[in-house]
Order: sequence, then structure tokens, then C-alpha cells
Amino acid sequence: MSVRELIDRQAAERPDALYALATESELTLSYRSLAQACQGIAAWLQAQGVAAGETVSVVMPNGLGSLQWLLGVMWAGRCVNPVNLLSQAGQMRYVIEHSDCTLVVVAPEWQARVRALLIDIPRNIRVMLVDPEASWKPDSLAMHLMPQPLDSEAVDRTIDKAALLMYTSGTTGQPKGVLLTQANLLANAQAICREHALGPADRVLAVLPLYHINAFAVTMLAPLASGGSLAIAPKFSAARFWQQAQERFCTWINVVPTIISYLIEAAAPAPGQMAPLRFCRSASSALPPEHLCAFEGKFGIGIIETMGLTETAAPAFSNPLDGAQRKLGSVGRASGCEARVVDGALLPVPNQTTGEIVIRGPNVMRGYYKNQQATAGAFTPDGWLRSGDLGHRDADGFFFVTGRIKELIIKGGENIAPREIDEALLKHPAVLEAAAVGMPDRHYGQEILACVVLREGMACSEDELRDFCIAELGRYKTPKEFRFIAELPRGPSGKVQRLKLLKPDA
Repeated sequence: MSVRELIDRQAAERPDALYALATESELTLSYRSLAQACQGIAAWLQAQGVAAGETVSVVMPNGLGSLQWLLGVMWAGRCVNPVNLLSQAGQMRYVIEHSDCTLVVVAPEWQARVRALLIDIPRNIRVMLVDPEASWKPDSLAMHLMPQPLDSEAVDRTIDKAALLMYTSGTTGQPKGVLLTQANLLANAQAICREHALGPADRVLAVLPLYHINAFAVTMLAPLASGGSLAIAPKFSAARFWQQAQERFCTWINVVPTIISYLIEAAAPAPGQMAPLRFCRSASSALPPEHLCAFEGKFGIGIIETMGLTETAAPAFSNPLDGAQRKLGSVGRASGCEARVVDGALLPVPNQTTGEIVIRGPNVMRGYYKNQQATAGAFTPDGWLRSGDLGHRDADGFFFVTGRIKELIIKGGENIAPREIDEALLKHPAVLEAAAVGMPDRHYGQEILACVVLREGMACSEDELRDFCIAELGRYKTPKEFRFIAELPRGPSGKVQRLKLLKPDA
């Protein structure tokens, strides 16, 4: 089934049911209105000469209008490229140029910046202003003409069958464009619905940005597949979060570990504000068990921990809906796909053995756009996607992630998972967040640096943390150096970018 078929089916079966509603206004979007918007967008794209298979970049914050354009481009058989609004100017320019987009749909507040980025891109790119909160119709349309036309022969034609071109955060080198088909996206949307038993009565509070795969697949496509709905916020607000969920009658929430950390620190809402919520879903990266227990204890809502990649159209692992079956510290079992753990020779290893987690299934990307070398390196010879995550699987099929291969600390020949250090530090009452990373050492090859964010109003010395870690970890795994910082560097998905902690300006 395609995105178009899914939208048309829901519009036929429940035309007046709400698909989306805003949290900060009374604006709503029914399934009938969504289908009509998609039809209008498709007709407009055709009239403007944006051919089937071509890419449309979207530079917009969250809103009902953003939903219509992201879905409308795919409904029309074009490829949508949501641009990360947190990108630096150079990265944003690279993404727009590399994507071979022929049109950029832009929110008014981003117009000047986007036009400045397009000045020296040698091809015709149209720029259209769109209100992210309003209906699909553009406020105005302008042509941004460049001196040289696009050489269509230079475009990788595999994009003709792609629905989504989403770029990774580019923590090392330039971002890579992940190509996902409509089949990839819908396979995962349906898997999410099965895992969480989502139905037409369910509504998710959508606070994550739609230019990230988690929000794109989980909060936008999963409700579409279940016939449910989403309450979309412009951005996350710890002060407004629980009120938004209550006012819009949400039955589940989808967040990342960073948000969970902020909510734990914020004031607890009145018990009635959380009554309709069935569960909290955590994604993007492994959630420290201390934060999971603190959240569930404070709010009385069970957390379903999940994990996935842009390359797997969001979740590839999920804990069960039944709280009694979940495992603390695990990202869950393979969801809608297969997964296993392999060694350095890419051969499967027994349960409880640490190695690289690999994934295969209908949700896995076709490859990186115009990057055959990176695509080849991302897969094993027998077609498994290499996640780059270190971890192990237990006898019940639950996976546990201990770190990234590139972030593994090798001290004196012994492998040390950074997450083990993080979790020990999080047990200290003064520590809000922590991230360990290997730093060069002439004796051991690498030593351990721990960067720590303290809780507001609390103090702690380096000696106190060292003594605490010796008791928790032993002397060998205790960090050599502690550094107190205001916040940890994170990518757009919320994952801590450990290697940035080694930079002089970190």
C-alpha cells in the first residue's frame, strides 16, 4: 500500500474524523481535509512542472500546514526532503544542493536564510512561502533563477521510486541522504501500530520535530495507519507538556531521553492530567534505567523503550506493550524486522556476546543518495544493515545497547562501554546527565573522560565523583578526568555526540 492509498482509504472510511489538531490554537485537520489538501498539492506540483520522482525540500517547523505538505508531496508521487532546522548554514546548503531538489517549500521566517543559501547553487530552484499552521495553499510563489539549468543526466534516478530523502546529522563529515521508499515507511508505521495496539481512538502528543525520522514515522505516519490522530505542538515545552496532553485528550506520548530528563526535573502535574495516557514511548537512543525508573515513579506512566535509525525508518526494536514483559535497560525485541549480533568478521555470535547489531527487513533503507561507497559499507555481504551500535541479545530475544563502535573506549586493550560509566554516574544524586568518552593516553592508548551536568542548585567535586565511581565501577573503569559542563552536545535526534566532547571548544 502507498501513502496515497492509505490517505484515500482513511478519507473514505472516516472522512469527518480528526487526523490532526494543533495544541496552541483551535485549528484541526480531518481525514477528508487531508485528502483534499494532498490532491491540491499534487495538482499544483504538476502545474509547476515538478515531475514525478523529483525531490521537494521542506524547510518548515511543526504545524498542520507542515503535515499537509510532507504527506502531500508523497501522495503526489514525489520525494520529500524535510530539512533539519537545527543545521548550520553550511550543512543546510549542502543538503539542499545535494538533494537535487527542484522546489523548496519554506516557512516565512526561513525565507531570507534559504534564499541566501541558494545564491551560488548552479541550478533552477523554486522557492515557495507556506504558512506552517495554515491550509496547503501558498501565501506567495517566487522563482529563484540560477545561471545554469539542472543536468538531469547527473541525477541518480533511483530517487524516482523514493518517498523520503532524509539526511543524517553528519557528526563526522557531511550528512548522508537516506533513501526510504513508501514501502519502507508504511511497513514501519504498521509495525508501530501492532506493537502499541494503536487504534482510531488513540491520539499522540507530537512534540518532536517532523524533520526527524522519529516524528515523521511515529507521530505522523503511525496514526495515519491506525486511523487515529495526533496533537501537534510547535515544539517541546516542559511547562506546557502535560497540559497539552490533557487538553487534547492524548492517549500516548512519544518522546526521547532528553525530554524525559527535562520532565523529571519539572513540576509534576495534577493526577487527573495524566489519566487518559496509556503509555509513554521513548525512542532515539538508549534510556538510562535511572531515568526510566524516576519517570515511572514520578508520573505513574509506563515507558515503552524503543530504538531505531533513520536508515530503518525509525523503530527497529521495541519493548512489549505489557509492562510485565518489558526489560529494564533493553531497547526491546526486533520489531517489524530481523536483528542479530555479529563479530568483527560479521559472523553471528551467541546470546549474551557483545558485538555489532545488524538489521534486515522491509523497513531498511535502499541506500544513501549518490553515495555508493557509503551504501556498500553500510551493509554486510549477505544484506544486513550495520547499525554501528554495540550490544548483545539475551535468551528471550531482547537487545541491549552498550555504545557505538566508534565510541567504544579501549583502555589497555580492554573494551569499556561508555554507557556503563554513564549509568554509574547517574546514580549520584547530584548528577543530572553524564557522558563518558575515550581520550588519548600514552600509557593505556585511551583513558576515560567523563563530562557531567549537575542538577540545578546542587554541587559536587571531582574527588567526590571519583570516589563514587571507584565504589560503583572499580578503579580501572573509573574516569581519569571529570569535566563539569552546562549541557551535553546532541544531534537532532537527541543522541549524545560523545566525540564532540573531545574537541577543544566543547
